[in-house]
Amino acid sequence: MTRWSDADRAVDGAAYDARFAALAAEGADVHGEARLCTVLVPTPALVLDAGCGTGRVAIRLAELGYVCVGIDVEASMLEQARVRAPDLLWLQADLADLAPDAEGSPIAAAGVTESFDLIVAAGNVIPLVAAGTEAAVVAALAALLAPGGLLVAGFGLHPDYLPIPEAPVSLAGYDTMCSVAGLVLEQRFATWAGDPYDGGGYAVSVHRRA
Repeated sequence: MTRWSDADRAVDGAAYDARFAALAAEGADVHGEARLCTVLVPTPALVLDAGCGTGRVAIRLAELGYVCVGIDVEASMLEQARVRAPDLLWLQADLADLAPDAEGSPIAAAGVTESFDLIVAAGNVIPLVAAGTEAAVVAALAALLAPGGLLVAGFGLHPDYLPIPEAPVSLAGYDTMCSVAGLVLEQRFATWAGDPYDGGGYAVSVHRRA
Protein backbone atom coordinates (compact mmCIF):
# COMPACT_ATOMS: atom_id res chain seq x y z
CA MET A 1 0.00 0.00 0.00
CA THR A 2 1.34 3.42 -0.93
CA ARG A 3 1.40 6.25 1.59
CA TRP A 4 -1.11 8.06 -0.61
CA SER A 5 -3.70 5.30 -0.54
CA ASP A 6 -3.05 4.82 3.17
CA ALA A 7 -3.74 8.51 3.76
CA ASP A 8 -6.90 8.48 1.63
CA ARG A 9 -8.32 4.96 1.57
CA ALA A 10 -11.54 6.05 -0.17
CA VAL A 11 -9.83 6.74 -3.50
CA ASP A 12 -12.35 8.26 -5.91
CA GLY A 13 -10.95 9.35 -9.26
CA ALA A 14 -14.08 11.23 -10.30
CA ALA A 15 -14.14 13.24 -7.07
CA TYR A 16 -10.42 13.95 -7.33
CA ASP A 17 -10.83 15.16 -10.91
CA ALA A 18 -13.83 17.28 -9.95
CA ARG A 19 -11.74 19.24 -7.45
CA PHE A 20 -9.36 20.36 -10.18
CA ALA A 21 -12.24 21.11 -12.54
CA ALA A 22 -13.73 23.37 -9.87
CA LEU A 23 -10.41 25.13 -9.38
CA ALA A 24 -10.08 25.70 -13.12
CA ALA A 25 -13.62 27.07 -13.26
CA GLU A 26 -12.67 29.55 -10.55
CA GLY A 27 -9.75 30.76 -12.65
CA ALA A 28 -6.96 28.86 -10.91
CA ASP A 29 -3.93 27.79 -12.94
CA VAL A 30 -4.07 23.98 -12.98
CA HIS A 31 -1.48 23.46 -15.71
CA GLY A 32 1.70 24.76 -14.09
CA GLU A 33 3.37 21.34 -14.17
CA ALA A 34 2.72 20.89 -17.87
CA ARG A 35 3.91 24.41 -18.61
CA LEU A 36 7.27 23.78 -16.94
CA CYS A 37 7.63 20.55 -18.88
CA THR A 38 7.20 22.46 -22.14
CA VAL A 39 10.11 24.69 -21.15
CA LEU A 40 12.32 21.68 -20.40
CA VAL A 41 11.76 19.62 -23.56
CA PRO A 42 10.36 20.46 -27.01
CA THR A 43 7.57 18.68 -28.86
CA PRO A 44 7.13 15.90 -29.84
CA ALA A 45 9.09 14.51 -26.90
CA LEU A 46 8.05 11.20 -25.34
CA VAL A 47 6.82 11.90 -21.79
CA LEU A 48 5.91 9.57 -18.94
CA ASP A 49 3.51 10.99 -16.35
CA ALA A 50 4.54 8.89 -13.33
CA GLY A 51 1.83 8.75 -10.70
CA CYS A 52 -0.48 10.36 -13.22
CA GLY A 53 -3.66 10.22 -11.14
CA THR A 54 -6.57 11.21 -13.39
CA GLY A 55 -4.18 12.35 -16.12
CA ARG A 56 -4.28 16.11 -15.75
CA VAL A 57 -0.62 16.67 -16.70
CA ALA A 58 -0.37 14.04 -19.44
CA ILE A 59 -3.61 15.15 -21.08
CA ARG A 60 -2.51 18.77 -21.19
CA LEU A 61 0.89 17.85 -22.63
CA ALA A 62 -0.75 15.66 -25.27
CA GLU A 63 -2.94 18.62 -26.25
CA LEU A 64 0.26 20.61 -26.76
CA GLY A 65 1.81 18.01 -29.07
CA TYR A 66 3.74 15.69 -26.77
CA VAL A 67 3.57 11.90 -26.91
CA CYS A 68 2.41 10.88 -23.45
CA VAL A 69 2.04 7.75 -21.36
CA GLY A 70 0.41 7.83 -17.92
CA ILE A 71 0.92 5.30 -15.16
CA ASP A 72 -0.60 5.01 -11.70
CA VAL A 73 -1.26 2.31 -9.13
CA GLU A 74 -4.85 3.41 -8.43
CA ALA A 75 -7.50 1.88 -10.72
CA SER A 76 -10.09 4.54 -9.86
CA MET A 77 -7.76 7.31 -10.98
CA LEU A 78 -6.98 5.57 -14.25
CA GLU A 79 -10.66 4.94 -14.97
CA GLN A 80 -11.20 8.69 -14.92
CA ALA A 81 -8.10 9.31 -17.05
CA ARG A 82 -9.39 6.89 -19.66
CA VAL A 83 -12.77 8.64 -19.71
CA ARG A 84 -11.09 11.99 -20.28
CA ALA A 85 -8.52 10.82 -22.85
CA PRO A 86 -9.30 7.36 -24.22
CA ASP A 87 -6.69 7.66 -26.98
CA LEU A 88 -3.74 7.97 -24.58
CA LEU A 89 -1.93 4.99 -23.10
CA TRP A 90 -2.78 4.52 -19.42
CA LEU A 91 -1.06 1.79 -17.41
CA GLN A 92 -1.74 0.48 -13.93
CA ALA A 93 1.37 -0.50 -11.98
CA ASP A 94 3.52 0.29 -8.99
CA LEU A 95 6.28 2.71 -9.96
CA ALA A 96 8.88 0.48 -8.31
CA ASP A 97 8.14 -2.19 -10.94
CA LEU A 98 8.89 -0.06 -13.99
CA ALA A 99 12.49 -0.99 -14.73
CA PRO A 100 12.60 -1.94 -18.45
CA ASP A 101 14.35 -5.22 -17.69
CA ALA A 102 11.97 -6.18 -14.89
CA GLU A 103 9.99 -9.35 -15.43
CA GLY A 104 6.53 -8.43 -16.63
CA SER A 105 7.38 -4.74 -16.98
CA PRO A 106 4.12 -2.91 -17.88
CA ILE A 107 6.05 -0.47 -20.07
CA ALA A 108 7.47 -3.24 -22.24
CA ALA A 109 4.22 -5.20 -22.17
CA ALA A 110 2.39 -2.15 -23.55
CA GLY A 111 4.76 -2.05 -26.51
CA VAL A 112 6.67 1.08 -25.52
CA THR A 113 10.23 0.36 -26.64
CA GLU A 114 11.65 3.87 -26.77
CA SER A 115 13.22 5.57 -23.76
CA PHE A 116 11.49 8.65 -22.39
CA ASP A 117 12.76 12.17 -23.01
CA LEU A 118 11.11 13.40 -19.82
CA ILE A 119 9.45 11.82 -16.82
CA VAL A 120 7.29 14.06 -14.66
CA ALA A 121 6.30 13.11 -11.12
CA ALA A 122 3.89 15.80 -9.93
CA GLY A 123 1.52 15.79 -6.98
CA ASN A 124 3.88 14.59 -4.22
CA VAL A 125 4.50 11.28 -5.96
CA ILE A 126 7.94 10.57 -4.48
CA PRO A 127 7.06 10.91 -0.77
CA LEU A 128 3.74 9.11 -1.24
CA VAL A 129 5.00 5.85 -2.75
CA ALA A 130 5.08 2.79 -0.49
CA ALA A 131 7.43 3.22 2.46
CA GLY A 132 10.86 1.83 1.72
CA THR A 133 10.45 1.88 -2.08
CA GLU A 134 11.53 5.47 -2.73
CA ALA A 135 15.03 4.58 -3.98
CA ALA A 136 13.66 1.74 -6.13
CA VAL A 137 11.14 4.10 -7.70
CA VAL A 138 13.81 6.68 -8.53
CA ALA A 139 16.07 3.97 -9.97
CA ALA A 140 13.24 2.55 -12.07
CA LEU A 141 12.33 5.96 -13.45
CA ALA A 142 15.96 6.79 -14.19
CA ALA A 143 16.33 3.53 -16.12
CA LEU A 144 13.46 4.53 -18.38
CA LEU A 145 15.08 7.82 -19.42
CA ALA A 146 16.99 8.28 -22.64
CA PRO A 147 20.56 9.55 -22.25
CA GLY A 148 20.21 13.22 -21.41
CA GLY A 149 16.56 12.71 -20.46
CA LEU A 150 15.03 14.58 -17.55
CA LEU A 151 13.26 13.54 -14.37
CA VAL A 152 11.27 16.43 -12.90
CA ALA A 153 9.62 15.87 -9.53
CA GLY A 154 7.84 18.27 -7.23
CA PHE A 155 7.02 17.32 -3.65
CA GLY A 156 6.58 18.61 -0.15
CA LEU A 157 9.42 18.68 2.35
CA HIS A 158 7.20 19.63 5.27
CA PRO A 159 3.85 18.23 6.49
CA ASP A 160 2.16 21.51 5.55
CA TYR A 161 2.62 20.45 1.91
CA LEU A 162 1.68 16.78 2.34
CA PRO A 163 -1.44 14.75 3.19
CA ILE A 164 0.58 12.77 5.75
CA PRO A 165 1.86 13.83 9.18
CA GLU A 166 5.56 13.78 8.32
CA ALA A 167 7.82 14.34 5.32
CA PRO A 168 9.57 11.03 4.58
CA VAL A 169 11.92 12.35 1.87
CA SER A 170 14.42 15.19 2.25
CA LEU A 171 16.08 17.00 -0.62
CA ALA A 172 19.47 15.62 0.38
CA GLY A 173 18.04 12.13 0.51
CA TYR A 174 16.33 12.53 -2.85
CA ASP A 175 19.48 13.90 -4.46
CA THR A 176 21.40 10.89 -3.16
CA MET A 177 18.83 8.49 -4.63
CA CYS A 178 19.10 10.31 -7.95
CA SER A 179 22.89 10.26 -7.90
CA VAL A 180 22.96 6.51 -7.23
CA ALA A 181 20.57 6.06 -10.15
CA GLY A 182 22.87 7.99 -12.49
CA LEU A 183 21.04 11.32 -12.42
CA VAL A 184 22.63 14.75 -12.00
CA LEU A 185 20.83 17.74 -10.50
CA GLU A 186 20.32 20.39 -13.16
CA GLN A 187 17.77 22.85 -11.73
CA ARG A 188 15.67 23.34 -8.61
CA PHE A 189 12.64 25.57 -8.18
CA ALA A 190 10.31 26.52 -5.35
CA THR A 191 7.22 26.15 -7.54
CA TRP A 192 6.14 24.71 -10.86
CA ALA A 193 6.10 28.30 -12.11
CA GLY A 194 9.90 28.27 -11.89
CA ASP A 195 10.39 30.51 -8.86
CA PRO A 196 13.91 30.18 -7.38
CA TYR A 197 14.17 27.67 -4.56
CA ASP A 198 14.81 29.44 -1.26
CA GLY A 199 14.91 26.58 1.20
CA GLY A 200 11.15 26.40 1.71
CA GLY A 201 8.89 23.44 2.31
CA TYR A 202 8.25 22.53 -1.32
CA ALA A 203 10.68 21.97 -4.17
CA VAL A 204 10.61 21.04 -7.82
CA SER A 205 13.81 19.26 -8.83
CA VAL A 206 15.08 18.62 -12.35
CA HIS A 207 17.64 15.85 -12.71
CA ARG A 208 19.27 14.76 -15.98
CA ARG A 209 20.40 11.28 -16.89
CA ALA A 210 24.15 11.53 -17.34
